[in-house]
Amino acid sequence: MANELKPIRTEADYEAALAEVERLWGAAGGTPEGDRLDILATLIDAYEASHHPMDPPDPVEAILFRMEQQGLSRKDLESMIGPRNRVADILNRRRSLSIEMIRQLHDGLGISAEVLIRPSRAGKEVA
Repeated sequence: MANELKPIRTEADYEAALAEVERLWGAAGGTPEGDRLDILATLIDAYEASHHPMDPPDPVEAILFRMEQQGLSRKDLESMIGPRNRVADILNRRRSLSIEMIRQLHDGLGISAEVLIRPSRAGKEVA
């Protein structure tokens, strides 16, 4: 722990910080090792946010993921999206979500409206 903490500026710094986090993993909070782990995690998070940003998920992928998490079927979406054929059109990316569908899915599944309002990625048909 003789190494002084410093900002992560390069991929080499990033890799070294990840290796140290792995070494410190499980350190008790409130200890010098635990404090160092917390600080390194914050530095890594800031570096990843600026150098390896993640795109928000596609709305259909978010719906399918939440359905899987909650053990839901397409039929369960009918109360939020509409009849069976409309659910199929949405999940197969042949139709966009309406504002009312976005509200219903947000309330019913807890998916962020910011994710649901994004355009669906074309060409990725779901069976």
